[in-house]
Amino acid sequence: QVQLVESGGGLVQPGGSLTRSCAASGSISGSIFSFYVMGWYRQAPGKQRELVARITSGGTTNYADSVKGRFTISRDNAKTTAYLQMNSLKPEDTAVYYCNAGHVTPGQHWGQGTQVTVSS
Repeated sequence: QVQLVESGGGLVQPGGSLTRSCAASGSISGSIFSFYVMGWYRQAPGKQRELVARITSGGTTNYADSVKGRFTISRDNAKTTAYLQMNSLKPEDTAVYYCNAGHVTPGQHWGQGTQVTVSS
C-alpha cells in the first residue's frame, strides 16, 4: 500500500510563496515511483476539485491556466517526493490542496489534503 504524506501548507499573505511536499511511502521504491504521474489538485469551498499541475515520469509538466508562470511542479525520484513551488500567491489560490499519484491522471493514490490560505 502506498501512502502520500503532504507538508508545507498554511497561511500566507498575497504575493507570498509556499512550497508543498508530497512524500510517498509504503510499498513503493524509487524505481516504481519514477513511473508514476504526480499531480497536485485543489478544491475551494463550493467548487469542484481541479488539477493544478502534473508531472509525468518523463518530466513533462502541465499546469492549469490560472497558475501558469506562478507555480512549478517537480519531483525527486530518489526521495520518492514531489514538490509544488507556489509563488505570487493570490487570494483565489485559497483551497485544500491534494497530492496525487498513479499511472494515469488522476491516479489511485491521494494525500490527506492540506489547507492553503492566502489572506492579508
